Amino acid sequence: MWFGLTGRNASGKTTVVDWLVDNGYVATSCSDSIRTHLKSQKKDINRDNLIAGGRELRAASGPGILAEMLRDVNMNAENLVIDSIRTPAEVEALRERPDFRLIEVRASREVRWNRLQSRGRDGDPTDWDTFVAQEEAELVAADDSGQALIATAALADIVIINDDDSKTLQDSLELLIRPAES
Repeated sequence: MWFGLTGRNASGKTTVVDWLVDNGYVATSCSDSIRTHLKSQKKDINRDNLIAGGRELRAASGPGILAEMLRDVNMNAENLVIDSIRTPAEVEALRERPDFRLIEVRASREVRWNRLQSRGRDGDPTDWDTFVAQEEAELVAADDSGQALIATAALADIVIINDDDSKTLQDSLELLIRPAES
């Protein structure tokens, strides 16, 4: 089974990836394709460059390129989780596999803001206005090279509401994902 993850910043996607890895999945990310691109250009890997690099790759090779690259490299993998799916074209590319399911991890803006402040990850916004502005810029794509989180989330096969603690999230994963593997 292949699972893809989409969701807004600090919604809990990494926690889902970690849980799946602990349960036998191999993890990769659409951002890995961008990181490779940035390294080849000797650019720093930070949030702004990842967004710009993703736009560059999509503009040059089509809106599904990041997922197409991962799909082709991992074609023989049985249990794979792909993080950072941000466009409908990426979902379409991965749906070429009949065992692909898209999971949207959803949490309220306030909960995500609090998580973001607690985790203190480099590149995370440090003020509310920047957090909101970054999020708004990722929701709807101005063209095929941009992120489109709203349209991508609308394609989800599974939606996990993650406004609670990690134990509740893990319980949700047990309920939702174990039956999918049967």
